[in-house]
Amino acid sequence: MQTRVHPLRMLRKKTPNPFSFLSLHTLHICRVQSYFSFFCDQAKRTQIRFSSAALGGETTVSSTAATSMTNTNPEVPLSEEELERKKKKEEKAKEKEMKRLKAAQKAEAAKLKAQQGPSISKASKKKTVRADASEENPEDYIDPETASGDKKKLSQQMAKQFSPVAVEKSWYAWWEQSGFFEANSSSSKPPFTIVLPPPNVTGALHIGHALTAAIQDTIIRWRRMSGYNTLWVPGMDHAGIATQVVVEKKIMRERKMTRHDVGREKFVEEVWKWKEEYGGTILKQLRRLGASLDWSRECFTMDEKRSNAVTEAFVRLYKEGLIYRDLRLVNWDCVLRTAISDIEVDYVDIKEKTPLKVPGYKNMVEFGVLTSFAYPLEENLGEIVVATTRVETMLGDTAIAVHPEDPRYTHLHGKFACHPFNGRKLPIICDSILVDPKFGTGAVKITPAHDPNDFEVGKRHKLEFINIFTDDGKINSNGGLGFVGLPRFEARVAVTEALKSKGLYKGEEKNEMRLGVCSRSNDVVEPMIKPQWYVNCNGIAKEALDAVMDENNKKIDIIPKQYAAEWKRWLENIRDWCISRQLWWGHRVPAWYVTLEDDKLKELGAYKDHWVVARDEKEAEGEAKRGGLIILKISRLFIQLLFLKLDMTF
Repeated sequence: MQTRVHPLRMLRKKTPNPFSFLSLHTLHICRVQSYFSFFCDQAKRTQIRFSSAALGGETTVSSTAATSMTNTNPEVPLSEEELERKKKKEEKAKEKEMKRLKAAQKAEAAKLKAQQGPSISKASKKKTVRADASEENPEDYIDPETASGDKKKLSQQMAKQFSPVAVEKSWYAWWEQSGFFEANSSSSKPPFTIVLPPPNVTGALHIGHALTAAIQDTIIRWRRMSGYNTLWVPGMDHAGIATQVVVEKKIMRERKMTRHDVGREKFVEEVWKWKEEYGGTILKQLRRLGASLDWSRECFTMDEKRSNAVTEAFVRLYKEGLIYRDLRLVNWDCVLRTAISDIEVDYVDIKEKTPLKVPGYKNMVEFGVLTSFAYPLEENLGEIVVATTRVETMLGDTAIAVHPEDPRYTHLHGKFACHPFNGRKLPIICDSILVDPKFGTGAVKITPAHDPNDFEVGKRHKLEFINIFTDDGKINSNGGLGFVGLPRFEARVAVTEALKSKGLYKGEEKNEMRLGVCSRSNDVVEPMIKPQWYVNCNGIAKEALDAVMDENNKKIDIIPKQYAAEWKRWLENIRDWCISRQLWWGHRVPAWYVTLEDDKLKELGAYKDHWVVARDEKEAEGEAKRGGLIILKISRLFIQLLFLKLDMTF
């Protein structure tokens, strides 16, 4: 069998010798000779170059040779595989030709560059830059001084490092001086107004203020650029309790005097001085933040406009029946000598007997102790044992409550116990709401003027409300001669010893409790009955509730929706808001007490119907004279208001 081998297939193999195929036994000699003659002829035509080595050298054949060989030898047809290889070789040849052309272009470009001059290395360039930098003037990078209110003068060269102080300096003063943030009351543009929540004058801005200011500034600038007549109102809150406490501490530290030693008028003057000296910190911080506030409308909650707005709001709400005066239980701070709100009370959980430091007391005061003692019963019926964590409040007890279905005390229904220190008769009353017959002895002492639960019992059973404490937390004349003038926690020890001496003390045990502490003074809060001014919240709460929950007339959407349930829970259980404080720094309640000539009791506040609410004393006298009564004296109430309303209509 004869085997045909195409010359190109032979040449593809990188053999040591291009003529090694002669050793193949299957080739016919004459056929080899014809192929060899063919090969030599093609080599001359296509300039085939053989390796310089006679043996072992590689052979290189151009694609044109392969083409010529194929075309000039019609006797040998190509297979599909060989045609594919031929196609690939042609493509590679084109690629090589393109590379050769690019190389030639690069060589030409290098030649031209060499003719233009010697090249500079990167290292040389860096040295040149450093040399230039050493010759720079540092003052070219510093902004020149700019007069306050003028447009900022910039340096000749941009600084290489960012410095916030240098960049931000002088810009805000120019913005403010140019009136860029001021609203135009005569503008025809649509209005857009935001009120900055007034921060307390006592402190400095923190990250929460910065976040709020940044969000509001973004909104107000966006609206300003959108063509609105924008107004962002700045202001500060006088912070009644906080400011008074700060100034009181300052006076005590510098002069060793209390505000009562200084006097009301002098103390208020000191507060104003302190406000002017330290109150500007917040305003500077807001400017440093770049807040685009309209400073021409800056407000302070104690300035004349805001004070007039508060008085006007109080008078209107009083006449509408939304503000009223009532005798109720409040959270009383004996250090600050004022009522405080529920949110100003922090609670401490006490698991067992725990000594704590209380302001105004040298010795530690024990809490978490349940003291048991007995009240002797009338008609020789024995005694009834009660327990309390505040044994000093027994001086103001006006009743003892038992459960109506407790068989232990059925025989005592309607009977009386006798107070061991003042002889006061204490009725035995039945109350299924307060008393749990399974807890303790099943009998509960009732002090309506000093306990929230007892206060409600006192109203249900029409008991006497007896306050035994002065405003600074000492026992008053209602507490009995043996205890008058004692601070409340010293009275606790004295009452315990007195009960022991009478054989009525039954022992003590540890008791878990929650102790209310004022967040501002750290004083232990004393529930105390006091006449205060309140806002009736029932109608207001219903309107706010319907605005969210009424599907037929919804005005507000709360996002996320699950918080609508919290809104409902809060407003359905809302209590009337106590808006009065016994402070010297703040808005005075615009109320006068009228003492009539025929009044039997001449004390301030003795008659509930003698109060007159008016904008000033002249108006108050006019209101009082309308009844045709003879006025003996009209007195202004020295009680401060919480900030009712900030009227931002200018």
